[in-house]
Amino acid sequence: MHINQHTGRTARVSKNVQEQRSRKYGVQGRIAVLAVVVALLNGIGAQAQVTGGQYAFEFLRLSNSAHVSALGGISVANPDNDISFAQQNPALMRPGMHNELELTYNNYYAGIKVMNLQYGYYKPKLKTAFFVGVQYLNYGTMDQTDPISNKIGTFHAVDYVLALGASKQYLEHWRYGATLKYAYSVLGDYKATALMADAGINYYDTSMLLDIGIAAKNMGAMVKKYVPGNPNEPMPFDLQLGVSKKFKHLPLRLFTTIHHLYEWDIRYANPADLTGTNALGGSDTASDKGSHFSDKLFRHFIFGAELTLAKRLTVTVSYNDLQRRELAVGTQTGLAGFGLGLGLHLNKFDIHYGRTYYHIAGPYNEFSLTMALNKLFGLGNFGEKHNWNTEYADWD
Repeated sequence: MHINQHTGRTARVSKNVQEQRSRKYGVQGRIAVLAVVVALLNGIGAQAQVTGGQYAFEFLRLSNSAHVSALGGISVANPDNDISFAQQNPALMRPGMHNELELTYNNYYAGIKVMNLQYGYYKPKLKTAFFVGVQYLNYGTMDQTDPISNKIGTFHAVDYVLALGASKQYLEHWRYGATLKYAYSVLGDYKATALMADAGINYYDTSMLLDIGIAAKNMGAMVKKYVPGNPNEPMPFDLQLGVSKKFKHLPLRLFTTIHHLYEWDIRYANPADLTGTNALGGSDTASDKGSHFSDKLFRHFIFGAELTLAKRLTVTVSYNDLQRRELAVGTQTGLAGFGLGLGLHLNKFDIHYGRTYYHIAGPYNEFSLTMALNKLFGLGNFGEKHNWNTEYADWD
């Protein structure tokens, strides 16, 4: 979601240049990519035994921008110049996002305030693209009651996470990256903190317009527990794989994202679905012996499409099967699981709108604003010294 969208280099790199780049990155690049892969595999072994509903800091699963929400809430393989994707997969942070700032502030359900901020900066001497992100949720002030519901005061609840990430390019088509996270949670007198890391790899073929990304998220542990002495609560780890493909002669990009790769069965078997009323007015409970293969399979998938109109406007649609299965109410499914979005790309600003249908109670509307700071104002000699006004291509 950048003012000038880069599609990477359009010409093929000659064989000699490829050989030079290979020697340039050499063993260090291979070791770095291998380290990311090891981190992904370690995440699988560390968290595969955990099932849903047992995590602390669950807010880390929420989307961090209107654009991401419109794509189904996860986007780990998207070459668009949108700084918010860097928090989805740190390998998606690229030089073209230098001095890009994105702000999102919305009202979530029940009056919860949600704020997201992302900023990117490229350091040419290090050939490294950095980003910082903040996600903040303010749940407001609530009544505090005793065990028999007498009001004895009020309390406040907030969650936030501070993220610092970096990525580098390897050879022509690859990028790898990592993010460190510090999360803080307050629920009245109870406080908790956690340290986590994300790791990701991205492959983008500029000739085929094909992007593939994999990310392991929220690998870590609690540093301070809500109640000292209690066992550590697991973090909301996830391993995600994404593929996106844009057509050369059609302004359309298709997306497929697979989440919870470390765990096959994420289906919730609701006991209420097995209970019915018999002829005498009593309740009968049936046994569920089906394999539910297709249900278990498609709960891992998110599908999306994005159409670009006149180079200034994008229209996005998505479908998240897990959201639809879990948030539909009985037979009243409505549009649960679907997402819609619009993106307006101006010279110095990008504006994104996302509309996510979580529940029949009503959709969630989001707005995000992206600014190219180097186009809005300069910093004089100081800015020139630190490449403030420099524009970089997405790929080194």
